[in-house]
Amino acid sequence: MKVAVLKGGRSLERAVSLRSGAQAQDALRRLGHEALAIDAGSDLVAQLLDAAPDAAFVALHGRDGENGTVQELLEAIGLPYTGSRPAACMRCTDKALAKHLMREAGIPTPDFHALEDGAIKELGAQAALPRIERHLGFPLVVKPASQGSALGIKFARSGAELPAAIVGALSYDRKVVLERYIKGRDLAVSVLDGEPLPVVEAIPREEPFYDYESRYEIGMTTFVCPAELPSGMTERAQELALAVYELLGCRGVARVDLMLEEGSGELTVLETNVIPGLTETSLLPQAADAAGIGFDELVRRILASAGVG
Repeated sequence: MKVAVLKGGRSLERAVSLRSGAQAQDALRRLGHEALAIDAGSDLVAQLLDAAPDAAFVALHGRDGENGTVQELLEAIGLPYTGSRPAACMRCTDKALAKHLMREAGIPTPDFHALEDGAIKELGAQAALPRIERHLGFPLVVKPASQGSALGIKFARSGAELPAAIVGALSYDRKVVLERYIKGRDLAVSVLDGEPLPVVEAIPREEPFYDYESRYEIGMTTFVCPAELPSGMTERAQELALAVYELLGCRGVARVDLMLEEGSGELTVLETNVIPGLTETSLLPQAADAAGIGFDELVRRILASAGVG
């Protein structure tokens, strides 16, 4: 089968996407498929129409690959593809929307407020900041609403730091999420074909939180899988991840990031990634390996989500 591996693209996660795509290509070739690498650019659709692959393997991190844009194009040209449909991609990528949906469904997620740049510039939203500060407390996490890989995340430890943090996050996106900071343990549960995999814990060695460098620089983070958690906590984390996967309408594979709060011992859901990484430091391959699923088998199962072969 001829499989087009979509990778690279124009987002800030381009470098990681190229690495994920290369890993997927190698596995697809070992599985006996013809893997055609396509660096997603202005001629993406033309390349796909010219190559006429049987399916597309989406390894495209960042906005176009995760917000439903590429999925809409693939559906328009009738090409089967891996992963979630456009609507699920939109729900997961917009952190504010996803958190509102989780709140409505009773799924725990840290308290938050979302602000668009237009509301700040044209509606005087800055006047609401003192009330937001009182509601959420400090420190505050300020994050772009639709970036991944911890890109653009800022911390504000006081009201004096908050405006600069908002401006910094807005340089990555037109909408930001202001979120109550949860001190605790970084956990991730990948869900494959509706089945949660073992929990992975990421423990940064140098940075105080799991940032971009900690995610992708080998040696920057210690990963524990399966995570060593209190009794019943693994099952609870997996239940929450599956509930989010189903709520947001995911298909194939997705990764749900959670925090286990220090002190309270409560689990809260941060966000969901519809195109989990496949690099040497990515969490999905580690979780699959702990479940006895080798990398090639993982790629085979992701490809099967396209409904071909």
